[in-house]
Amino acid sequence: MERLWAPWRMEFILNEKPSWCIFCLGEVQSEEAEKERLVLHRDTLSFVMMNRYPYTTGHLLVSPYRHVSTLQDLTPDEMLQLFENVRLACDVTTKALSAQGFNIGLNVGKVAGAGVADHLHIHIVPRWVGDANFMTVITDVRVIPEGLLATYEKFLPFFREACRTAER
Repeated sequence: MERLWAPWRMEFILNEKPSWCIFCLGEVQSEEAEKERLVLHRDTLSFVMMNRYPYTTGHLLVSPYRHVSTLQDLTPDEMLQLFENVRLACDVTTKALSAQGFNIGLNVGKVAGAGVADHLHIHIVPRWVGDANFMTVITDVRVIPEGLLATYEKFLPFFREACRTAER
């Protein structure tokens, strides 16, 4: 019998969900605190972080700082920067993980599947040819081949370089 190990999922299943919003980050914290929250990039109005319970390796989330639940609640500047950071996240994921495509989406409202319905966020799910194998089709299970912190460490230098390049 073969076994599929995904021990990080047990944390999600058993742990009490936080009483605070995971997207309400506040001020920039120490590098270690940012790593613990899986924050990869902060901009003036929005930020990029990794999904702690990813659909696949490199699953990112882009969110405004402001606690809003719909696209209509965003200011034009927030909307622009949000999608600039979606583009940045795709560029970095292509470089860092050799992503060949992306599923990009928002679940607006609880009935649409939003896990955090009252703080808008965009999912960026990298894709590769052949990434949906028999595990997904037969057992409704996704295999995440790399740990979160290993992926975080792969991403971080690319986000830092992109910020340095943008400042020039």
